[in-house]
Amino acid sequence: MNALRSSLVFIWMVLSIIPMGLGLLLTSAFLPSAKLWQWFATPWLRGVIGAARWIGGVDYRVEGYENLPSPDDMQRVILVSKHQSTWETFFFPSMMPHLLAYVFKKELLRIPVFGWCMARLEMVHIDRSKRAEAWNKVAQLGQVLMDRGKWIIMFPEGTRSERGSQGVYKSGATRLAVATQAVLIPIAVSSGKCWPRRSFWFIPGMINVSIGRPIPPGDRSPEELMDDVERWIEAEMRRIDPDAYAGEREGKGSSDEQL
Repeated sequence: MNALRSSLVFIWMVLSIIPMGLGLLLTSAFLPSAKLWQWFATPWLRGVIGAARWIGGVDYRVEGYENLPSPDDMQRVILVSKHQSTWETFFFPSMMPHLLAYVFKKELLRIPVFGWCMARLEMVHIDRSKRAEAWNKVAQLGQVLMDRGKWIIMFPEGTRSERGSQGVYKSGATRLAVATQAVLIPIAVSSGKCWPRRSFWFIPGMINVSIGRPIPPGDRSPEELMDDVERWIEAEMRRIDPDAYAGEREGKGSSDEQL
């Protein structure tokens, strides 16, 4: 049954992105990015989340929404999130009070229709093999886009992590925060239990999204800021998805018994 429900969702995604994507591409020559998001991208993304919810059985619950700045607040914001699944890449733009700009690898631009649309939506695509050039692009475009009212979103682990695992937190987002004096908002999300990475099948259940309080850069270093982000996200992951980290508790118990 899960396979059938998942197949129906993905069929809907493929069929629906063709008219929405072509509409976005055809109008991108004379419509601003905000209108492209409003008329095409955001409705499609909300449709995907809705299809996953009503057909695939993947529900969600959000905590800490009050920690986000208000829609009329123009301060610079960088969202830094745990990344376990494709789900959150669709969900965040569909529910945030500001337009988002992802920092993403340029290879995604090659995906027919989907990637072409991403290229029109004023985001930051980088060549990860050229680290210095990539950082300069993030720093320059990041500030420009934030000054236009967009929020930058970055995944500090760099790629999707397995449920219950922890990747290496890189300091790109906090370097950008220090350079632009943008606040950091950490986010924990347990999407891996319902849409595992490298999988096309949904597992019905509840995804928990927890939004932390803004972290101002102040005069701290990028490394110090990322330590704060990492501690909050990883502690919160163990709170919202304790089953995924049960092995840690068992291992700790076994060690304690040996002392």
